Amino acid sequence: GGPAPTLFDPFHCEIIMFNSPVSRHFRSNAANSNSSTASRQQSFPLKKSNFKSALERIKIPDRFFSGINVFKVGSNGKLEAASLTLSQDRFIISILPRATPRQSNGSSSGSLLRPSVLRNRIKSAGSTGGDSVDGGASDAGSIVSYNQVSDRVDIGSIDRIQSGLNTLRFEMARQKEKKMAMSPRNSSGIPLLDESKSFSLIFRGAKTLDLMMDEGGDREEILYVLTSIIRQYGLAKLKVGNEVLLLRYVWNDVDRDNSNTINEKEMGELLNRINFLVKEKNHGAVYQKFCKTLALDKANRRNGLTFEQCVTLLHKTKRDTWQVKPVTQLFFDMFGQFMNNNKVRKKVSANSFLTRFLQTVQGEKTKTIEDVRNIFDKLQGLELADVADLVSEKDYISLDHFEAYLLSRDNDIFDPLREKYCRSDMNRPLSEYWINSSHNTYLTGDQLTSRSSVEMYIKALYRGCRCLELDIWDGGKDEYGTPIPIVYHGHTMTSKILFEDIIKSFEVFLMLHPKTYPLILSLENHCSIPYQQVMVAQLKSILGKKLYEPDEASLSGPLPTPSQLRGMVVLKGRRPEGATDDYDTDDDAAADDMTDQQSMRTERSSNTMRAPNSMKIAPELAKITLFHGTKFKSWQESTQSFTYHMHSFSESRVRSLCKHNQTNQWIQYNQTHMSRTFPSGKRVDSSNYSPILAWSTGCQMVALNYQTPDDPLRINDGRFRENGEQGYVLKPSSLMMNADIEPRAALLEVKILSGSCLPKPGGLSHGECIDPYITISLFDCHDGKELVSVQTTNTVMNNGFAPIWNFEDSFHFQVQNMCVAVMQFTVWDKNPSPKPDDFIANASVPISCMRHGIRSVQLFDANNTRSGAFDFASLLVLVKFEHSQAEI
Repeated sequence: GGPAPTLFDPFHCEIIMFNSPVSRHFRSNAANSNSSTASRQQSFPLKKSNFKSALERIKIPDRFFSGINVFKVGSNGKLEAASLTLSQDRFIISILPRATPRQSNGSSSGSLLRPSVLRNRIKSAGSTGGDSVDGGASDAGSIVSYNQVSDRVDIGSIDRIQSGLNTLRFEMARQKEKKMAMSPRNSSGIPLLDESKSFSLIFRGAKTLDLMMDEGGDREEILYVLTSIIRQYGLAKLKVGNEVLLLRYVWNDVDRDNSNTINEKEMGELLNRINFLVKEKNHGAVYQKFCKTLALDKANRRNGLTFEQCVTLLHKTKRDTWQVKPVTQLFFDMFGQFMNNNKVRKKVSANSFLTRFLQTVQGEKTKTIEDVRNIFDKLQGLELADVADLVSEKDYISLDHFEAYLLSRDNDIFDPLREKYCRSDMNRPLSEYWINSSHNTYLTGDQLTSRSSVEMYIKALYRGCRCLELDIWDGGKDEYGTPIPIVYHGHTMTSKILFEDIIKSFEVFLMLHPKTYPLILSLENHCSIPYQQVMVAQLKSILGKKLYEPDEASLSGPLPTPSQLRGMVVLKGRRPEGATDDYDTDDDAAADDMTDQQSMRTERSSNTMRAPNSMKIAPELAKITLFHGTKFKSWQESTQSFTYHMHSFSESRVRSLCKHNQTNQWIQYNQTHMSRTFPSGKRVDSSNYSPILAWSTGCQMVALNYQTPDDPLRINDGRFRENGEQGYVLKPSSLMMNADIEPRAALLEVKILSGSCLPKPGGLSHGECIDPYITISLFDCHDGKELVSVQTTNTVMNNGFAPIWNFEDSFHFQVQNMCVAVMQFTVWDKNPSPKPDDFIANASVPISCMRHGIRSVQLFDANNTRSGAFDFASLLVLVKFEHSQAEI
């Protein structure tokens, strides 16, 4: 019942599945196979790759190639002398260990360590994770040892460059510096941390490379140069196909001798790197056969394959398989197998592409012939494998061009009109939006023992979160007796961070992104009055005019709009002066599902850091607070309260209210007021609950644990991909009507056709070839209950480069609530039992944002980024709706 087995005999076969009309045509011409083979043994007019040299046109000072002295922050927070260098092609940033006077025993300061050591110890942070292996030095004043591994970051894996000290490693370095405040430093050569000289490379969503300039270095010059390179890379990659992008990304990993060619052994490593298995004993035969196809003589074969020839190798590896490719079958089905001259079709006209594909199969009725010409111009400008089948005629494209379009972002399953930022939608009261929200934002792990970090706020902000939580407690006092408010998960072993540092991180973010829609700070305030007064002083002094201070006029009517609050910080906490009775905290709201661990608080811990007046609110803090949390009593009473009054509900309370048929009343309340939901206290592992049910009641702030990359967080990522990832999505009109509206339903059919350039787990460069399979999950709700439907494809063995699934299999789903339902496509790597399967990549698509037809699914890593090895990973799927998914 599965697909025909795939036999790898590259460069000597055609695309055949024995029961297809395509295969019948090829079998009928079997007599001509020998001459056909001979015709393929030709020297391709291989053009020079423009992409591989795309960054060399950027003028860069020579010192970037010879090395700029910096200090790198190690994984333990220790500063290590290093040198930052750029490769000649500008694609690789390397951090090499650097000797200081103390290390070099009299040699010149700043010299690099022995090249013979480095050559064998460098590993690529852009493809292997980038965590350095710390040297063996024990005392905090020592510098990196000779066996220190270097870092190497690929330009294509960098998500952003961040100034300052707001990463976990910099936090650790600051803590280490405080502990050593009384220790002499001159002998070690390590300077004090300087925020104005520090910056971090954030790559693949979560990894950081944290650097500080050495004496005399110019941070702004480095930031300007690296930003220019990244910008140019972003423009250049739009003009190349996925195979070129993939090969360029892995090239430096497999070209180990830096010859700029790939020999027979390196070709085997290349195929493993891209997840296409060829047994080691067959490497020689495959290499020689491909060289024969290119008509290379013995001397050129010994020299190795150039970058351009390797692009052709990848193209032929994907094309020449015994399985018929879905793209080929679709191409013939839509446009006909033969052209008017009775030859097998190799091209399609603009008119056929418009009428037979876009308007018919894809349902894009408004597309015009001018739109198609623009698409064709873009496709013909792509750098693809240089093969004979490419078409350069105006108003025509080849099969390869057609495949490039199918896998492109232009053909994404996520409707670009829904993904696009719509400024006109940002003028409604805040209650009319879903708002991207986090729970206990400061935690890096579990709820009981993990580290707290300012970096988590920065990560959440860049992931689109706009409602962030702070649990604030009385800390100690400084040398002048000034109170120090701190943030941590109270009565647990989680570490503590400064409230002030968190607020500074918001100010930096807003300075860099002044058009950000409002940041809402959910303050779980456990502080005594003196500490609250310090909080107010810090908020005002750091944020200045970016802090929203509501006046009486703004509190009497509808809530302000996102546009009115753009670039500002809004507080959620306690508004009425001296309020104690009706205030609602997360702890209060979660009282019905307390865990045993939470209830096992000793008398000492319950009294620690809680002043007698801790439940009161400082008038200064009340004045600058917009949202006032109140206890829920009844919907009638809540609906009649001020619009700035709001409720918080634990996930169990959400289910309980929906179970008791209070959904419609809750929807009505949420049209003018705000609700926040949060995970159960039982989730000490920081796992998440599905946000679907809360969204279906119109809840605006559905807070999740951002440190845990599970299905619910990925659902959240998909929802807030809408509206340009601004963190605010206008709720559907069905949730804003007074009438009781029955949610729209639909029947959905999905076929998984193929994959392209799927990476190894975590984007690693090492490891065996993956065995991918896909789970298609529908997260939905109906009658106040959550619904989950999961279906799974077959597993494709040893092929993540161009896997083909059994596309005769159809997966059918009954969608009950199209307004909130989300479909999730997840790629897994099959492992032998009992080892759990490895997560590869994912895409979550709201049903209301889904396009039907033959679509690409652009895949994201666990951190919701598409950088590095995930930049070109995608699926090809076929989606059919029985009903229109148009939103009412």
